[in-house]
Amino acid sequence: MKKIVITCLIVFCLVSISYAQDYNTGIGLRAGPYYGLTVKHFTGEKSAFEFLLASRWRGFEITGLYEIHNQAFNTERLKWYYGFGAHVGFWNGDYTHSYWGDPGINYTVIGIDGILGLEYSFTEVPINLGIDWKPALNLVGYSGFWADGGALSIRYIF
Repeated sequence: MKKIVITCLIVFCLVSISYAQDYNTGIGLRAGPYYGLTVKHFTGEKSAFEFLLASRWRGFEITGLYEIHNQAFNTERLKWYYGFGAHVGFWNGDYTHSYWGDPGINYTVIGIDGILGLEYSFTEVPINLGIDWKPALNLVGYSGFWADGGALSIRYIF
């Protein structure tokens, strides 16, 4: 009886591990046209919240995203994901391009975001690499569609 219980516990642990997320929380840097910080936290097997703090035109932007992760190309630690969220930003019009903003005006923007990406978590080191595209639509402030939100992220995972 003792052997059966131990065998069942081992099988249960192995099944739980095989379906678990590669990590719970990752904190790191985001590099692209607008660089900054990224924090991603999983709330379930496939669902995560990601928070971004990024620079933009000598200002900054705070973004919150809800993401769904799925296995990619039958590779265990490679995931593709998609999601949506919102942002609020504060931009300096002196540093925008002339057709995007007016010099001397500071902008406060509020908008919605989408995200589509691919990420890989290494087994040897607690590092996660991700590449994504994050288009945004500003609804308040300097309104418009911004499709230039791609980035490469590197996170320390725990």
